[in-house]
Amino acid sequence: MALSTQAKFILNLMFSGILSFVLGISAELKKPPSGTPIQGAGVIICSFPKDPTIQLGFLSILTAISTSVLGASSVLSAKDIPRKALFGYRLFYIFFHLTIGVALSGVGMMLWVTVTELLHHLRNVHHDLEYTCPTAKTGLFGGAAFLTLDAMLLWIVTMMLVLNVREDLHRPDEDESEAPRDNNVDAGYLM
Repeated sequence: MALSTQAKFILNLMFSGILSFVLGISAELKKPPSGTPIQGAGVIICSFPKDPTIQLGFLSILTAISTSVLGASSVLSAKDIPRKALFGYRLFYIFFHLTIGVALSGVGMMLWVTVTELLHHLRNVHHDLEYTCPTAKTGLFGGAAFLTLDAMLLWIVTMMLVLNVREDLHRPDEDESEAPRDNNVDAGYLM
């Protein structure tokens, strides 16, 4: 039994969303609490252990972006639904924009914490002799990972709302025959 195009989109979306989450959580768990300060001639040199935190963070960003691209393309590829009808459905409109906001927040937060961690590693010479060689704040990778997981779940809900709009547009009226309705927007869908 072959999967429908919508089911393939959902499976790919779930795979990339869960992968982004796992990579973000792994980055959180692998991140060292701090570096080792080494006294130099009037400077502190921070030595950080070799860890895959930065690479995991960037991979999580890439998979979160691919999740959003998959979600948006599957939602907007519905050719049998006019865009006016789709975005005229209030619940879809709200969820679509909420999903984009959560996805951007997850990618933005993951990018911010990954770049922060990278800067800590690159800028490791400090003139403050009291410098303790911190890493990115604990919990930020995990929080960003949960935002990317939330975005994936919201994309799935948004896809289900597209199916609801399609069903409502192509459902025959009770007093008409089995012929599908035209693509005009019902008054209930207008904002």
